[in-house]
Amino acid sequence: MRGNELFKRAVKIMVRAVDVSLEKGGLTHEDVDFFIPHQANIRIIKAVAKRIDLGMDKVWVNLDQCGNMSAASCAVSLDQAVRQHKIKKGDKIVLTSFGGGLTWASLVIEW
Repeated sequence: MRGNELFKRAVKIMVRAVDVSLEKGGLTHEDVDFFIPHQANIRIIKAVAKRIDLGMDKVWVNLDQCGNMSAASCAVSLDQAVRQHKIKKGDKIVLTSFGGGLTWASLVIEW
C-alpha cells in the first residue's frame, strides 16, 4: 500500500472507530473532552482531529518525544496526560488506535 493510500485509510478507520465508540456510549463528538490517538503519524492525528471537529488543544500528541510506540502508544499517552494534569475528573476521553492489517480499537472512558 502506498503512503498516501495508507494515510487516507488510517484516517477513515480512526474516524469510524471514534464514531462507533461514541455511538455505543450514547455520545457525540461534542461530548469529547480529550482525545488520545495512536501516535503513528502527526498528519493522521491532525486529520482525524479535524474530521471529528476537535481542536488540537484537546488532542494528546507525544509523537515528537516518544515516536511510534506501537501497542503501548495509547496507554503511555494516557499516563502522560494524567500526570501532566491535562485530564480532569469527569472528562470523557476517547482512545483510538490502529495497527498491522489496519486493525483498530477504540474506547470511551469517563475519568
